[in-house]
Amino acid sequence: MLYLASASPRRTQLLTQLGIQHQVVTSDVVELRDEQETALAYGYRISLAKARAVADQLPDQTWVLSADTEVVLHDETLGKPENQSHFMQMMRRLSGQTHAVQTVICLMRGNECWQNHQLSLLTFRQLSDSELEAYWLSGEAQGKAGGYDIQGRAQAWVSQFQGSYSGVMGLPLYETEQLLRLAGCLE
Repeated sequence: MLYLASASPRRTQLLTQLGIQHQVVTSDVVELRDEQETALAYGYRISLAKARAVADQLPDQTWVLSADTEVVLHDETLGKPENQSHFMQMMRRLSGQTHAVQTVICLMRGNECWQNHQLSLLTFRQLSDSELEAYWLSGEAQGKAGGYDIQGRAQAWVSQFQGSYSGVMGLPLYETEQLLRLAGCLE
């Protein structure tokens, strides 16, 4: 059995699409980036911390998969919007710009650990304050890295895309399946 160290319904949906049976177990890992840490190093550290926190709750030799998705603009991780004002500030910065979405995955079993990441580049068209306010009021922005949900209304904002759609959703399917096979979790 694979345990998913995430409360994200999108990650559960994506694993289910791969036909992978799993159970969800969450942890309370504090997600704060160190001042000197790169965005990618932060993603690796947090995904490992999430996997380790869940693995510590389960019997030894249990498979645990975790992921950390970050929206990155000029090596700054934007995080989740704290309120509408914070959301508007983030979206104004992303408007008309290319940004990265990185997802780092971590698979643990006992003392063994495998990690990989996927990086996508997205360019948003120019966004007006009125459409951003409407988006905030739709509820899609809350709890989302960078303040948007790629599989929702924000799809219409993407003028260019390079990378993994599932990676932007929170779990890159190709990299995840490859990691599970490499580790021997999948036949």
